[in-house]
Amino acid sequence: MRSDLVRIGDKLISRKKIMRTVERILELRSQGSSQQEAADMLGLDRSFVSRLEGAGEVRKGERLALIGFPILNVEELWSIAISEGVEFILILNEKQRWHYVTRRTGADLFNEVAEMLAGLRQFDAVIFLGSDRRLRWAESIWDNVLGVEIGASPITEDKYVDPELVRELIRSVRCP
Repeated sequence: MRSDLVRIGDKLISRKKIMRTVERILELRSQGSSQQEAADMLGLDRSFVSRLEGAGEVRKGERLALIGFPILNVEELWSIAISEGVEFILILNEKQRWHYVTRRTGADLFNEVAEMLAGLRQFDAVIFLGSDRRLRWAESIWDNVLGVEIGASPITEDKYVDPELVRELIRSVRCP
């Protein structure tokens, strides 16, 4: 078991205290405080806050969402989306899609979907993998859709989507 305390030269350092400080910096910054304001509140240098953010940065730029169904290679696309910093991921195979729909009452399903649709408006781009009909539907709801048609509607079986195509789409939005 690792001790919370670590000795560095003549200093005794608390890992927990460091982690609480980092958590507080991230909390303040995500709530809108500037680097200087966060540093001042915690008695730190602004450059420390900047370097801390740089050390943890996954990506800069656009907020991305990835939605797709019914997808054969769910895990592979999920892994790519995570590694590329996609903030919202909803990729389902046919079985998962039906499980999602049938486990909810009509009212609950409607409310969840409506909330999700509204929430996706805050994203700079939505990458949508689906049938021709679902793609047209997505494009009518959001202005910022990058669509990949995976077949004609209705699709009743899982479709393989080229993972490199998805990676390229994500990167094209992130770094145009």
